[in-house]
Amino acid sequence: MNIKHFHIKNMVCSHCAEVLEHKLTEAGFNVQKIELGELHLAGPIGDKEYHRLATIVRDNGFDLIDDENSRIVEQVKQLIIQQVRSAQSLEQNLSDYLSKKIHKDYQRLSRLFSAVEGKSIERYFILQKIERAKELIVYDEKTLSQIALELDYSSQQHFSRQFKKETGLAPSHFKEIKENKRNSIDQL
Repeated sequence: MNIKHFHIKNMVCSHCAEVLEHKLTEAGFNVQKIELGELHLAGPIGDKEYHRLATIVRDNGFDLIDDENSRIVEQVKQLIIQQVRSAQSLEQNLSDYLSKKIHKDYQRLSRLFSAVEGKSIERYFILQKIERAKELIVYDEKTLSQIALELDYSSQQHFSRQFKKETGLAPSHFKEIKENKRNSIDQL
């Protein structure tokens, strides 16, 4: 096999990378670097080690990606997740950003992503933004206006409309429900 660079599916946060790095190091693999969606070992491994690596990766909720199309789709997903979590506005539109980062034509990326995932890149991007919004609302450290700004919505109203369309609840109602499900310490 003699491979030392691997692509990993379903890795969505730095904690995922830390957990997998710990498990692989514990199993005797010499991890050089691990980041969202990618693993670099210090040296190549043979077939036997590859199967052991694949088992450890799978046992921790991830998968190794062997084919090129799946690698490209996973790369798109990782870039979108990183962008949504970065709290930085895109300097260009999403299609140009992805094309530039992956060095592929956006039409190809779009068709491939839709075929593999069953949804468009834009839909996946919106769903990631809504999930991040839910997380930020639950943290309760930011106002809805700040969340809308962080997620690069043109206005709080646009954010609220899209949130309601996707969840069936207005962000303010989602916040109330979250608060009503928590018990204060004196009620325990």
